[in-house]
Amino acid sequence: MGKNSKLITGPLNLTNPITVQVLGICSALAVTVKLMPAIVMSISVIFVVAMGNVVISLLRNTIPSRIRIIVQLVVAAALVIIVDQVLKAYVYDISKQLSVFVGLIITNCILMGRFEAFALGNKPWQSFLDGVGNGGGYAMILIIVSLIRELFGSGTIAGFAVFGEKAGENPATGLYSIGYADNGLVILPPMALIIMGVIIWVQRSRTRELIED
Repeated sequence: MGKNSKLITGPLNLTNPITVQVLGICSALAVTVKLMPAIVMSISVIFVVAMGNVVISLLRNTIPSRIRIIVQLVVAAALVIIVDQVLKAYVYDISKQLSVFVGLIITNCILMGRFEAFALGNKPWQSFLDGVGNGGGYAMILIIVSLIRELFGSGTIAGFAVFGEKAGENPATGLYSIGYADNGLVILPPMALIIMGVIIWVQRSRTRELIED
């Protein structure tokens, strides 16, 4: 039980795929302008990594070593196609916002890394937990970054106004009525890097194991 729980909790901090292993950075920059696309991307990655880990684990004793990468890519591609079609069917607007980044889950370093480092050498249940844990660690960072960027870049969270209504046909309310303005820099890609840098600094300053490493 202890080992299984660490498969879930470890990637949230000590082995976080983004802040510690520095994987999956591209999508963290591209899909974190708004919260909802980040949440949908997070759920997609959790599903693909977890189910992909299970499939690779089930096949681990039958995959010839020299073609294992090809098999892993086929498994990843099949799962991503399923995710992409489901998103287009049920959340088409968000699917358009995510654009090519759903398809690029196939080449996400987190996905291929877990296949190689864990699923090929462990049983299906442990592989499933590892996939959920690493997908959850990825999701946690995406959601934190997107919350900050949407709040201070657009004044909303998940599309709901937080700082009041902006001036339009009606007078501005809330903070906008006293001169507050959204920060356009926050929604640009460089700010995502800066926010992640701050998260990494806070994490390492508060975690002794990472400081000692």
